[in-house]
Amino acid sequence: MTTVSPFAEFLGQVLYQFEIIRPLLPTYGHLILSALFPIYTGAHASLSRPSSAAKPPKKIKDESGDEDEDEGKDNLQKMEGLEPSDALMFPLMAGLTLGGLYLIIKWLEDPAILNKILSWYFSQVGIFFATAFLKDGLLVLRSFVFPSRYRSGGRIWKAKQSQHIFAVVEEEDNPNQQSVHVRHSPLPGILGAIPLPSLVLSFLWFCRGLAYQKVTLRAHVRGVLDIKSRFGLLDATGGAIALSAVAYFAFVTKPWWLTNLLGFSFCYGALQFMSPSTFWTGSLILGSLFLYDIYFVFFTPLMVTVATKLDVPIKLLIPRPPSPDEAPDTISLAMLGLGDIVIPGMMVGLALRYDLFLYYKRKGIQKAQAAGTGEKFIKPQYQTATGGWGERFWARQKPSHEPRFHPPYPDAQSFPKTYFYSSLVGYTIGMVVTLLVMQYSNHAQPALLYLVPGVLISLWGTALVKGELRSMWEFSDSTEDEEDESAKDIKREEKQGNADKGIRRSLFSRILSGDIKGLPGVLEGVKTEKDTRSPVPPDNNASEAAAGASHVPKTERKETDLISFSISLPRRKAPHLRKDFVSNSTTSAVEPKGAALSSAIERDGEPPAKKRRPSPKNDR
Repeated sequence: MTTVSPFAEFLGQVLYQFEIIRPLLPTYGHLILSALFPIYTGAHASLSRPSSAAKPPKKIKDESGDEDEDEGKDNLQKMEGLEPSDALMFPLMAGLTLGGLYLIIKWLEDPAILNKILSWYFSQVGIFFATAFLKDGLLVLRSFVFPSRYRSGGRIWKAKQSQHIFAVVEEEDNPNQQSVHVRHSPLPGILGAIPLPSLVLSFLWFCRGLAYQKVTLRAHVRGVLDIKSRFGLLDATGGAIALSAVAYFAFVTKPWWLTNLLGFSFCYGALQFMSPSTFWTGSLILGSLFLYDIYFVFFTPLMVTVATKLDVPIKLLIPRPPSPDEAPDTISLAMLGLGDIVIPGMMVGLALRYDLFLYYKRKGIQKAQAAGTGEKFIKPQYQTATGGWGERFWARQKPSHEPRFHPPYPDAQSFPKTYFYSSLVGYTIGMVVTLLVMQYSNHAQPALLYLVPGVLISLWGTALVKGELRSMWEFSDSTEDEEDESAKDIKREEKQGNADKGIRRSLFSRILSGDIKGLPGVLEGVKTEKDTRSPVPPDNNASEAAAGASHVPKTERKETDLISFSISLPRRKAPHLRKDFVSNSTTSAVEPKGAALSSAIERDGEPPAKKRRPSPKNDR
């Protein structure tokens, strides 16, 4: 009798398990991609100016009055930095919540009432997260259909919405320099070469302007609040879709794809809401939740019971083929908790921001060397790294062999992402191992048992190979070097009020103490009358005061109103009007002011009643 070698026996076992798992490969592939999608998008949406980059100047309108239509934001993300004390509070609060839900389920026996209560709660929170997620998705879609610039025929074409044309821009010499070549189609690339009737072109330009149009909403209640917000059609569309989806989920039915949509929204928002500020803090938090997940899955029935009994968007659901002992028409679903996405995703997002920090750090060192001033580092100007997905597709930048130290950088949005990709590889390996072990053992697995080592080993291992362990250990995601004085005063008062001075309060300690004003997104944009009121300087010129009384800004008139609400469109002003008026007003011997103003109005083609006389005080 021939004996079978151990290797052949092992290979036969592998082939046998592969035949069993082969019908589930589409399901598992779908599950892995569904987990990577919110991590990838949320990490990119959390990008903001790192401490190694200088604050960019304010954007200026071009000659035609068109504003820059980039999707990205130059301001800092308002993210809640997690502290080492949160490594203890996270598993403690999660365990208490999990235990409480488990006891309520056992007490009720039928969790239908609990599902209704939690559905109502998640519907309130889900509206905000889903609105942000859908709005950003519509922005990406807009950038592909109506990009602000694209490359065609070896040239870069930039949109001039006010003139309904695309004009050639010379990138290397002067970004605002235009040539005589124009295109009258708002469609990008080869689509713009398709001949279309003028009526269709006008309609497409109208749709493009509507997609980029912003309106200003003002709401004022005297002594209570003063809100000023800008939003566009895509914001309103995203909000309407989110409200419909949440209402359908809460009051009609809960299909798996709608559960996943809300789950994506929660993950997308959570990855922009909180993150560890350092890698060692993140490793400590992931380590504590690593132990938490193992205990509550292997040693208690709490995790599995709560995840299977509650029908709320706290998990991703993927259809899978029914098992042999189930009926063919049975709907079977694979499940992945949102915590298994958000917790490792925080470290993946931090890795991406660290890559951005290193990109500007290297550019700053190169800039100092090129300047030859003896300095080791000069902060380069920050260029937004978010948005512009359509522009990156339609207007691919040519690789530059020489480093560029002033925007626009050709690789500002495609900067090297070594740590980000290595953490994604570690996360994917952890997911594959989780699914294989679950399939082999036929038992639910704590995903963090495999995801946490995969992410941490890939991150710290990459730093070890590149010799950047010290830099990674000392890296901090907080940027406080250019904060305004008011923000510094607020933080100084908060520190003085703490019992332990010099120690920053953690997320949970601030929530438990009722300190919600410091949390991002809370009371944002809401200001009291006392905060918004600015002293009006005395004006000794009575004639000027009488002449300009009818032109008092709305923000000053609003203080006399008890309640006011308005929605307004931004008015585009011709840039030459102000210059002509200033030059003519200073040379009154040559041309009277009235003639200068009337000529400027005629050039602009706007009725005199809509023109506002510039104040001499602002023209100096």
